[in-house]
Amino acid sequence: MMALASPSAFASSAFSTMQVMQQQDTTKKTVQLSADTSKKGKTEIDKIEYSAVDSTKFSKDKSIIYLYGKARVIYQSFELDADYITYDSKTNTVFASGRKDPKSNKYLGKPIFKMEQQGSSVADSLFYNTKSGKGRVFNTFTEQEGGFFSGGQSKRQPDNEINVKGMTYSTCDLPHPHYGLFITKGIVTDKQIITGPVYLKIEDIPLPLGLPFAFFPKPNKKNSGVILPSFGDDATRGFNFQNFGYYMILNDYWDAKFLGTLYTRGSYSAAVTSSYKKRYKYTGNLKLEYASNRYGVEGTPEYEPRKDYSIQWVHTQDANAKPGTTFSGNVNIKTSQYNLNTAGGNSYNYNAIAENILSSGISYSKNFSNGINYSIAATHSQNTQSADVNIVLPQFSMNVPTFSPFDSKDRVGDQKWYQKLSVGYSVTASNSISTKDSLLFRRETLDKLSNGIQHTVPVSINFTALKYFNFTAGASYLEKWQFQTTRQTAIKGIVQNGILQQYSTVLDTVNGFNRSGEYTINTSVNTKIYNTAQFKNLGKLKALRWVMTPNVGVNYRPDFSAPSFGNYKDLYYQDGTPVYDPVYNRTKRYSIHQGTTLGGPAEGESGSISFGIDNTVEAKVLSAKDTTGTGMKKIPIIQGLSINGSYNFLAPAYKLSDLNFSGRSQFTDKLGFTYDGVFSPYATRDSIISTTAKVRNRIDKYTIPVLTRFGFSFGYSLNAEAFKARNQAIDNATNQAQKTGMTPEQAAQLQEVSSDPNAFVDFKIPWNFTFSYRFDYSKERTAFNSTTTNTLNFNGDFNVTPKWKVQFTSGYDFKTNGLSPTSFSIYRDMHCWDMSIHWIPIGTYRSYNLTIKVKASILQDLKLSKQQAYYTRF
Repeated sequence: MMALASPSAFASSAFSTMQVMQQQDTTKKTVQLSADTSKKGKTEIDKIEYSAVDSTKFSKDKSIIYLYGKARVIYQSFELDADYITYDSKTNTVFASGRKDPKSNKYLGKPIFKMEQQGSSVADSLFYNTKSGKGRVFNTFTEQEGGFFSGGQSKRQPDNEINVKGMTYSTCDLPHPHYGLFITKGIVTDKQIITGPVYLKIEDIPLPLGLPFAFFPKPNKKNSGVILPSFGDDATRGFNFQNFGYYMILNDYWDAKFLGTLYTRGSYSAAVTSSYKKRYKYTGNLKLEYASNRYGVEGTPEYEPRKDYSIQWVHTQDANAKPGTTFSGNVNIKTSQYNLNTAGGNSYNYNAIAENILSSGISYSKNFSNGINYSIAATHSQNTQSADVNIVLPQFSMNVPTFSPFDSKDRVGDQKWYQKLSVGYSVTASNSISTKDSLLFRRETLDKLSNGIQHTVPVSINFTALKYFNFTAGASYLEKWQFQTTRQTAIKGIVQNGILQQYSTVLDTVNGFNRSGEYTINTSVNTKIYNTAQFKNLGKLKALRWVMTPNVGVNYRPDFSAPSFGNYKDLYYQDGTPVYDPVYNRTKRYSIHQGTTLGGPAEGESGSISFGIDNTVEAKVLSAKDTTGTGMKKIPIIQGLSINGSYNFLAPAYKLSDLNFSGRSQFTDKLGFTYDGVFSPYATRDSIISTTAKVRNRIDKYTIPVLTRFGFSFGYSLNAEAFKARNQAIDNATNQAQKTGMTPEQAAQLQEVSSDPNAFVDFKIPWNFTFSYRFDYSKERTAFNSTTTNTLNFNGDFNVTPKWKVQFTSGYDFKTNGLSPTSFSIYRDMHCWDMSIHWIPIGTYRSYNLTIKVKASILQDLKLSKQQAYYTRF
């Protein structure tokens, strides 16, 4: 239909002056005809190609051409295909239609017409007058920018306007759509569609939802306009008009949405969302939101408004914009009660409500051709439960790549041992603050700023000895410049947890420049040991391979707590008496850098030896997929089982550190284990301090290592293809987001898909079931009680029919001996519609949500929702 809007749809009257030979054979032939040049002012030659698989005939007076069987006409940019085409040179009329198959009783070979920069359109039949430019199309089907026009009649006028009657507009791509907006009559121009009465039809049933007239703009660019609200209800805040507002185009690269939400019980929120994009340069999105929520009964303290705000910003620079330079931003700042008071930004997603760790980062970096690079960054971390906020603004770092000062680019032959010596340099500077989120923007908070500069110079040399041992020797110098130091005073008579403590310390900050320097000397050696065992009579097991990687290192650091270095001071009580240190048998010392941004040197001299070993065990077995019986495959039994620790010869006590171990095993593609833990080598002693209390202290005496912490986890999937498909979908969404940029809402949706297996629906996978388990045990050697936690989560889905899918997610809470948050989702694929039911049957967040909506984003507001939200105050 829309293709007929061009006046050059068909050839002009030159078609009528063609001189052709009659063709009646049934073979496919293509004939090119030249136009008569007898017209005044016409010297060009127009070429028309036409063909027919069945036959080409002419009328007796040669005025009408008949094309039968897959007829095709091409003139300039216009293409027309149909089972039957005629052209009458007397009336300058082209007619095209299909034919009715007598065997199947189906209408076949419908006209398909296409023009340059236009999509293909299909019709039952059409007329077109090449002289007047008028045309008429019957029962058309054409796509226009994601929507489909079908049925009815359309008539093209000489001024390029198109009159339509009885036509249906839908996003359903079927010639007979499941639903649509029925246009009784209308006018289509290049920039707009103006209609008479319009109403909604579903499965050919007209609904009492319509308009007496409608106006649909057809601009070639975005337009500003009003955003209609969605409606809902909240058990506490009342009915709501959600996300109504205005969409504004600021320029070709930047837009903005102004949104508001109102609740009938006094709560409200306002948000500004802006997106920007410049191709091959950058993309980004910004969202600012302010919310005021009321809970409880009017007149009670609970009814006082709870005010929260949220700042979200995402910026991505194109990798090709400035090679060697990058700038990116990801800001997520919220008040500590934002998720709780707004039900996770009105998402009613318990994962969003339970989110308590927020982080942000903005960074700029530049790499030079000589390898030197620097970066400037700002970071933010926030705990919404404790309301603690940590901000680093700015943080500067520069790195000089390691270089060999005694080597030469023109060197000939192997390196000498001294030419392997390498030196590097790096510097970092930061300005940070730690406070509560409610105090963040107050003036007195600026007094708590902490800043410093740190320089690091590493020196190292690597070489191989005795063919199998890799040695590394080196030293590192660390210097810190800080603009704050601290002073401590011991306070007597402090009671904590009902127990009288020897003392407690009070920390005071002193402004002023201070420097500290420290250095360490180290050397290490490592090698690999291979052990292989071959088997002949153990069935499919043919060999075991055990690779051990032991490593040993020696480190030395002087005692920078000596008074001559100025990093430590003696600790005194408030009455001026010194605090005794039984470990060093002297007055206790404290670091004047404790609590500062960079800290300071550790107390005491250190001369330690570190040790560790990494183990990998693999089995070689016969492959069941190999039909020859000789194929092998490797099965990793143990991957990266490492044990490490250290012994400080110069420490006054507790010379041996705890022993740490960790490892993983991946037996199959579906089953894998991870584990880690800590052993303590020291004994403990219990002391009774009263008739009702006793304490346990660690003593400097070795015993059989005791397990103080152990963690174990594994996951299993009964259908690995489901995870592959889901991960592929996430990767595709992530790549697309990186190319086009993400709004904060899209970022939240992608995060939900990544974390929630039920957020991705794939009807091609008939079923899936996965579960994961985590066990943690911990017991401090100085505590009497141990702590054990168990976490079991499982989820899955299955197709009831090819169009119905049920998903579920749940778990078992071993502490309460009950189910963890459980949810069910039911999806129905209705071709151009989606139906989803999300149900949380138990727990604090019990609720349901039923949504029937159109798939196409162009009609995203055409949906029916019914929900019962949980009580938002919990």
